[in-house]
This record gives sequence, structure tokens and C-alpha cells, in this order.
Amino acid sequence: MTIYIDPPIWPGHGHLWSHMISDQSYEELHAFAARIGIPRRGFERDHYDVIAERYSVALAAGAQPVRSREIVTLLIAAGLRRRRPSRLAPPGRTDERP
Repeated sequence: MTIYIDPPIWPGHGHLWSHMISDQSYEELHAFAARIGIPRRGFERDHYDVIAERYSVALAAGAQPVRSREIVTLLIAAGLRRRRPSRLAPPGRTDERP
């Protein structure tokens, strides 16, 4: 079980952000995020958005740095990828797999 984080290169709301994921479970990810002071509201579908100022805290706590392109690959391999619902899907349906 490992927590991964990509570099803080994603702009938004006047800051740069990282994505933090688990290769084991959402429970592991939530526990790690809480331990380093990342609020639950930072969780989005299958990852946490982590402000650049918290990147070094995540690394110091044991998160493993990965390139941004590896995040989705790791989520898919772990079976934890949750895709954004398609705008073309009928109401109540998503393109997520059970």
C-alpha cells in the first residue's frame, strides 16, 4: 500500500496543485490525508487535490513522488479510477464501471 503524489503543476484558484492517490483503497487515502491536515473537501472522485504548500508535507509523511502521467495509470491498475460522468449519458447514468 502506497500513497502517490504528482508535482504541484496544476493551476487553479490562484495556486498550484498536486494530485494524491492510493494504490490500495480510498480509506487509506482518506486516513493519510487527515494525518497530514488535508481536509476531506479536497477529495475529488478518486484523488485529493493538494495545494503546493502541502506537497513537501505529503512527501515527508511517506507519499511517493510520481510524474503526473502516472497518476491515472496507477489508479486504473489499482481498480480505483472513477471517471467523470459523461455529459452525453442519460440522467442517472455515468460512464463508471461498477
